[in-house]
Amino acid sequence: MLRSSGRLADVTVLITLVAVVSGCTQPVPGRPVAGEGVTRGTVDTSFIRGADGSPIDQLAAAAITDVEQFWKTAFPETFGQDWKELSGGYYSVDTSSQSAKPPPCTEKALDVEGNAFYCPSADAIAWDRAALLPVLQDSFGDSAVVIVLAHEMGHAVQRRMGITQELERRQPEKYPTILTEAMADCYAGNFLKWVNDGEAEHLSIGAESLDSALGALITFRDPVGTSAGDRSAHGNAFDRVSAFQDGYQQGTKFCAAMTVDNRPFTQQSFTTAADQSRGGNLPFADMLDSVLPDLNAYYEAAVRQAGGRWVAPKITTVEQEPDCAGDQGPIAFCPADAAVEIDVNEELPKLHARIGDYATGTLLASRYGLAALAATGKPVQGDGAAANALCLAGAYTREVFTRQQGFGLSPGDLDEAVQVLLAHDYAGRDAEGGSAVGPGFKRVEVFRTGVLEGLSKCGIA
Repeated sequence: MLRSSGRLADVTVLITLVAVVSGCTQPVPGRPVAGEGVTRGTVDTSFIRGADGSPIDQLAAAAITDVEQFWKTAFPETFGQDWKELSGGYYSVDTSSQSAKPPPCTEKALDVEGNAFYCPSADAIAWDRAALLPVLQDSFGDSAVVIVLAHEMGHAVQRRMGITQELERRQPEKYPTILTEAMADCYAGNFLKWVNDGEAEHLSIGAESLDSALGALITFRDPVGTSAGDRSAHGNAFDRVSAFQDGYQQGTKFCAAMTVDNRPFTQQSFTTAADQSRGGNLPFADMLDSVLPDLNAYYEAAVRQAGGRWVAPKITTVEQEPDCAGDQGPIAFCPADAAVEIDVNEELPKLHARIGDYATGTLLASRYGLAALAATGKPVQGDGAAANALCLAGAYTREVFTRQQGFGLSPGDLDEAVQVLLAHDYAGRDAEGGSAVGPGFKRVEVFRTGVLEGLSKCGIA
């Protein structure tokens, strides 16, 4: 997390998924979750070339059928032209079979292994039904499969709006891969909102399924330290989740209007050899030593700006989950004595090791956010307090992200924030632990508000 210098950037934007020939990345192993079924009944798979009628192809058929229906209405409304169905169709490839035929844009079936992609030259979408879709389904639920295919359809939308491979090659500065991938993620968000609103005939996706899908999405990020300027860059987890959420909230015209001028990205490369050598992560004890004084300085300035009086919270370390004020998780703000208790033995060090140092930073920033609310006379209990504390954690993250020198974020830290927010509601709990921001999709949304818009949106001004 600690770096001496870095690129100054405004923060905006969210996620893509799988694909190969079109440039999408291979997935990395995720943490299995129990995913809900999202289909209503069975769907005829006969329009898919190579389909075997299996449940995974039925799920793919349901997703493709509904996303086609979505664009039949959304495309004319967005671009003023009729939607054109894919001329090359759809291909389900059994990469475990030696007799499987290769889909367009490949030479052999194994070229599809572990991937899904849109082939622009053939105007077709293909996927691996043996080593990709079932893995996503098992690890993250049915909705992960749906988002992958919706993302690939997003590339077909781009082609129909005139963003072709030739144009991308001739004008890479105008249509970099990271932008076109974010746009496809955004279009996937448009579709999932339509499904969530109950408009789809074959799919039904609720909050739990959406959280599971986002958990899958963050596994498709670029390797930590990849520059946003890399010609093959697809985006970090924060950028890709941001693009998806923007699509979910803003609509298709918003996604279609994305350009390099209005869509800055948070992804950045390492700026020091030392930071790169440790993967952008400080050891647990070093992280506490570094971030606590910085949090104190940041919130002192914020509270004074709001007309309050800041007193640095007393820091107490405990060997188990704090219990000074309700169940807040491994870090707690204790209103009675204006203290912050930190679990240094059990869950917090484990989260730090499993996710990264800014999982620790995000949770600490939210508890300091409660201290800032108290210092400005604002409530620290209830749904509003929980959301404001989480928003303040985002505002602090904005500050350390945009620093060019001193203590700041390393590549991967924003992704770690997204991961801990999706997996746990600790950062979204109030000072009693009784109210919490949820589901995970909402926690990321509130956190992003602080990151993108700063203190003014977080209840202490």
